[in-house]
Amino acid sequence: MDCFFSIQGRIGSTSQPHNTREGKGLHTQGLGGDHQEHNQFTWCLFVCLFVHCYQGLSQDQSQCSTMGSELEDVEDLSSWNGEGEAPPPEDDASAEFLRKGNSDFRNARFKEAIMCYTKALQGSSVDHALLYSNRCAAYCRLSKLLRTIPARVSEESAIYELDPMSLGQLALRDAEKVVKLRSQDPKAYLCKATAQTLLEQYEAAVEVYLSGLEIDPTNKTLQDGLREVKTLMEGAEHSDNKRRKLERSDELDCTLCLKLLHQPITTPCGHSFCRQCLLQALDHGNKCPICRTVIFVSPKTYPVSVTLNNLIQRNFPEEYEERKAETDAAVTQAGGESLPLFVMDVVLPMQHMILNIFEPRYRLMIRRVVEGNHRFGMVRIEDSGSLAEVACEVEITECEPLPDGRFHIEVVGKRRFRMTETWEQDGYRVAKVQWLHDTVHPDGSSEKEQLDRSVQTAADLVNGFITRAREIARSGN
Repeated sequence: MDCFFSIQGRIGSTSQPHNTREGKGLHTQGLGGDHQEHNQFTWCLFVCLFVHCYQGLSQDQSQCSTMGSELEDVEDLSSWNGEGEAPPPEDDASAEFLRKGNSDFRNARFKEAIMCYTKALQGSSVDHALLYSNRCAAYCRLSKLLRTIPARVSEESAIYELDPMSLGQLALRDAEKVVKLRSQDPKAYLCKATAQTLLEQYEAAVEVYLSGLEIDPTNKTLQDGLREVKTLMEGAEHSDNKRRKLERSDELDCTLCLKLLHQPITTPCGHSFCRQCLLQALDHGNKCPICRTVIFVSPKTYPVSVTLNNLIQRNFPEEYEERKAETDAAVTQAGGESLPLFVMDVVLPMQHMILNIFEPRYRLMIRRVVEGNHRFGMVRIEDSGSLAEVACEVEITECEPLPDGRFHIEVVGKRRFRMTETWEQDGYRVAKVQWLHDTVHPDGSSEKEQLDRSVQTAADLVNGFITRAREIARSGN
């Protein structure tokens, strides 16, 4: 409770943070005074939410919730047993940093704890398993915390931190050092398996759990962790199988759209393309897009390669149906498809936009989207604070990972949708969607007349503004 009041005091004394948004041309590097104050406010808010909400979170809320009870706390100097590892830090500075880091960890200040453990390691010439183990636990807990922060918190104030996957990689690096220094300690294997679970490396985590159980077959924490990872593997089996199928179909991808061939056409020079892709390519010239051989075919009437088409349908039925639905722009039934959401601004179909992705939750989302179909939804927040009902699906056309973990991406709007249900997954929003399509009203109908009047009214307003602006420019007022 004392922790809560101290946090509340810090929040109350912090100036209002800037409402930063990820977007076009946004640059996030360089911390000034206002930026540091903004970070303090954000992390105080996170700690407050974590202290009061974390205990109520179910392990089912995150697919990386496997966290053994031994990693719920860190080790003190008094817990060192001296078996097979270097002694703990003896100098006052390193020992003080260790004690301060443990205090921060137990008060859910994981970022500060990581800094203290790092300073303790830098102040000593010997690798200490105790410090690496504690820092690994802090990385794991911080990664897990970022996944459980409500999306609305980050939408009100942007987060400038590493994404959960990067934190998991840092935790794994420390865990490997702990295993090397404490090869006979079951907790060392628990550290490594927990980090691998956060990285969604479930098969590797199972092997590490089994290695730890070879040392201590009765260790209940390792047994529970092994069962939880196997449960996660079963839940991810469908997604993994689908990904393997997509990898097997790479040779059947169209070289123009880089997707599974749909209505494949084989040109006289022996290359195959989607009918629609070849139709668009021939609009710019009558040459094969691959070998540049002049071809005289009409994709609209040229027959589909029956053998190739049947081969695709029989071996990859699910992927073929997805491509068919996408190409034909079929209307998906309500609740039949889900999309991750990027909350920022309005995007229209065929509109191009460049985005700088720096928030941890969106870094994680983009990693997953790039491994999938490269598509997600973009939606704005209404003045009331709620998400807009109608949004637009966008497709990533360019993606450049940056050394600091950010992503520089270019997207293009595809089609509009209405959200029928929304929820949160690992810190970002996901929605079930119903695709929208325009209805052309016949001439003479009341709807068409009302639409024409609306268009004329809008045109008159715009022309009036333009005329007024010209008059002001001429008069110089």
